[in-house]
Amino acid sequence: MTQNIACRLHAAHDLRLENLPEPEAQQGAALIRVQRGGICGSDLHYYHDGGFGPVRVREPIILGHEAAGVVEAAPEGSGLRVGQLVSLSPSRPCGTCEFCAAGQERHCLNMRFNGSAMRLPHENGFFRNRLYHPVAQCLPLPEGVSAHDAAGAEPLSVCLHALNMAPALAGQRVLVTGAGPIGAICTALARLRGAAEIVVTDVQDFTLDIARRMGADRVVNVAGNPDGLAEYATGKGRIDVVLECSANPHAIAQAIGVARPQATLVQIGVGGTMPLPLNLIVAKELRFVGTHRFDAEFAEAVRMIGAGEIDLSPMVTHVLPAHDAVRAFDLAGDRRQAVKVQLDFAG
Repeated sequence: MTQNIACRLHAAHDLRLENLPEPEAQQGAALIRVQRGGICGSDLHYYHDGGFGPVRVREPIILGHEAAGVVEAAPEGSGLRVGQLVSLSPSRPCGTCEFCAAGQERHCLNMRFNGSAMRLPHENGFFRNRLYHPVAQCLPLPEGVSAHDAAGAEPLSVCLHALNMAPALAGQRVLVTGAGPIGAICTALARLRGAAEIVVTDVQDFTLDIARRMGADRVVNVAGNPDGLAEYATGKGRIDVVLECSANPHAIAQAIGVARPQATLVQIGVGGTMPLPLNLIVAKELRFVGTHRFDAEFAEAVRMIGAGEIDLSPMVTHVLPAHDAVRAFDLAGDRRQAVKVQLDFAG
């Protein structure tokens, strides 16, 4: 049997590949052999900074909340079968608090989220060979779908929820700020939802090229061409919907400047306290909307991937073996040459 290894972070830049004992069976859980795991922006915050905002790594934690694997064992009557490929949802709400009762599980007061250091003990993540995971959080995919694609369900669900917070995009001019993984997926979804024009901004040509492949009509490197959006600022602005994925204050201010009156800005990127041009938000009557994780969108993401309705492969720029996790994390943080980096646990 393959040794059970995990990518465990002890402190900033202290990521270790460690041996784990065989996972212990849990009631209502399936035994999953992880195939692929995607490195997310929050994983990178943990790796480079030891956390983000008030959330800090206070004990060793197995990272990872984007993954797909194969069922090795499942409870009778679970509907899962041995050998089946599943996407793993990291979101485990309590189901009983006031937000869960209201159908807003993403705001659960007792949320357990894989790979999160928010609580003590920390919730270990998916970057390991084998683990037990609740049956309800193991969503099967049809035959022929690859783990490469199935591991994209979590970031896709985040973007689906973000777009559910926006008005209908059909016929609209959409600005996507930030061309990392979330920006790339938002671009693809905006294309699928019939946007008339999709403009994507970033400060790296590499990521902008990926955005173009994901469906952007126009890309602007605002570092090399700071006035590249000037034509969209004419009148009172020409952008109908902004999908803000950078959390960069300059990008947000620029987006507000090019947004038309009564446009909607959906804030997806997460940052700290920053100044905002409130005069423009007020004068233009902008709708500034936050978005957080996902609920039913995870099942929709798995369905879309299974049906081949969306192709996420252009954003997966690198796949490295799990034993090369440190190099993978270093690469994933370099937007000059990478967008989404996946770890291969199947090799």
